[in-house]
Amino acid sequence: MTWWPIGASLMSSNVGSGLFIGLAGTGAAEGIAVGGFEWNAAWVLVALGWIFIPVYISAGVVTMPEYLAKRFGGQRIRIYMSVLSLILYVFTKISTDIFSGALFIQISFGWDLYLSTGILLLVTAIYTVAGGLAAVIYTDVLQTLIMVVGSFALMFIAFSKVGWYEGLVERYMLAVPSVTVTNTTCHLPRNDAFHLFRDPVSGDLPWPGLLFGLTVLATWVWCTDQVIVQRSLSAKSLSHAKGGSVLGGYLKLLPMFFVVMPGMISRALFPDEVACVDPAVCQRVCGASVGCSNIAYPKLVVELMPVGLRGLMLAVMLAALMSSLTSIFNSSSTLFTLDLYHRARPKASERELMIVGRLFILVLVCVSLLWIPVIQTANSGQLFDYIQSVTSFLAPPITAVFLMAIFWPRANEQGAFWGLMSGLVVGLIRMVLEFSYQAPSCGQPDHRPAILANVHYLYFALILMALTCLIIVAVSLATAPIPKEHLHRLTWWSRYSQEPRIDLSGPQVTSNPVLSDLSPDSDSLSGSWWCRAALRLCGLTGSSSESLSPVTESSELNSLQEEPLWRQVCNVNALLLLTINVFLWGYFA
Repeated sequence: MTWWPIGASLMSSNVGSGLFIGLAGTGAAEGIAVGGFEWNAAWVLVALGWIFIPVYISAGVVTMPEYLAKRFGGQRIRIYMSVLSLILYVFTKISTDIFSGALFIQISFGWDLYLSTGILLLVTAIYTVAGGLAAVIYTDVLQTLIMVVGSFALMFIAFSKVGWYEGLVERYMLAVPSVTVTNTTCHLPRNDAFHLFRDPVSGDLPWPGLLFGLTVLATWVWCTDQVIVQRSLSAKSLSHAKGGSVLGGYLKLLPMFFVVMPGMISRALFPDEVACVDPAVCQRVCGASVGCSNIAYPKLVVELMPVGLRGLMLAVMLAALMSSLTSIFNSSSTLFTLDLYHRARPKASERELMIVGRLFILVLVCVSLLWIPVIQTANSGQLFDYIQSVTSFLAPPITAVFLMAIFWPRANEQGAFWGLMSGLVVGLIRMVLEFSYQAPSCGQPDHRPAILANVHYLYFALILMALTCLIIVAVSLATAPIPKEHLHRLTWWSRYSQEPRIDLSGPQVTSNPVLSDLSPDSDSLSGSWWCRAALRLCGLTGSSSESLSPVTESSELNSLQEEPLWRQVCNVNALLLLTINVFLWGYFA
């Protein structure tokens, strides 16, 4: 793949319908600070292209658990990572995207929630199963274009209604619902609504957490998550991988303007619905007594856009939902097939692996449909907080292990494993407490333990990563180091090494049985008509097309060599991106 579809795919894989609903809703409730979640990504995307991808290339890996298996040896870390990644996909990505996409369709068009969701998932699964990674990346390009065009159309219409940015500032600060809760101030917009940096103690998004704690979560998302890294590993060269990261960084500057601020405009225009605080009113408006900020974006579409453009925005939301889900389905099937199923059945044929990988996509679809009622009963007023907080409880140990694996050669398997286990236990304790005590509604006292009420989840992410790193260091120093002959081309410091490496993990599968096609010889297996039809549905018949496994031994991407001209072009664009990013942070700080 070249740089431009990779950059577009990085953007659209991360921008699902959950981002539209969640970002706009949080913007409506709290202001622009949530846009910092998007702008932070530029720095981590540069780290992906310049630090992480070169190490993954030199290691010659297909999946992230495979990298940890080569780096540390043994199987328990790889299996742990695969299972945890699949769990995170279900609870923080698939379920929230499906719920928010269905919420948008239900509010905008009045379709039955389960029927519309089922049709969306069916269409998504069909072209994911039949097409593989190539279909996903190229449809990502088209869907990114649809998302950007449709979102900007709504942005301009919305800004024209409030008098552009100056009018937004004035009208947002006056956006108070007509029905309020007596003796409270929760119906008033925040005084710091138009500031990114907020009080480190009392702020809803404290600035140290936004700068540093968020970076811990972003590093997991952009640099160690199979869904994202798989895009960069499909590049035809390192320069194209870097170019894709830079383009993705530029695109991530946009959601502040076409998602967060339109959400704030929705509150300014419709304060009685979007900014409701009285539980009875909120229940009547959106079916959630805790608040209706999640309807900010759909409300804007329904009220402001003419019929034709409203159809365009439906296309935007469907594109966002399908893009995010196809990315997750493909990457999940890769993880399951290579890291779990192939380990249980090492003698499985390539045909069997391909069928199992594609059937696993269908299993994910069923699990996702079953999970919709659970998401419906969750606190819908805190969808974005739900996504980020669950990530902050489970992802920091993974970030810590990858950073130590790449930058500290002394880290060994025992240290990494017990660091992951300790981090998981601490994170699960916080998560159980978090969902055992519901945040108080407007006017209610806060009876939660101090660890919940006073330690923001972004601060907790920092603490959890630091704790994991300390355990990794302590256990690694107390146990035997990994010999140097096992570490060539597996760390940042040895990525250019030409010394032969003895893999600790033994032989690995280097092709992608889920996403590549069979050879013509494999089609000689004949059977009944229904068997042939099922195989054709899975894309397992006919002549072989070009394989698109992310990394193979003969791939150009196994080389870290770059043409000097394109290396300089990438470096200059990365510096320009970061300069623009710093300016925007400073301007809105």
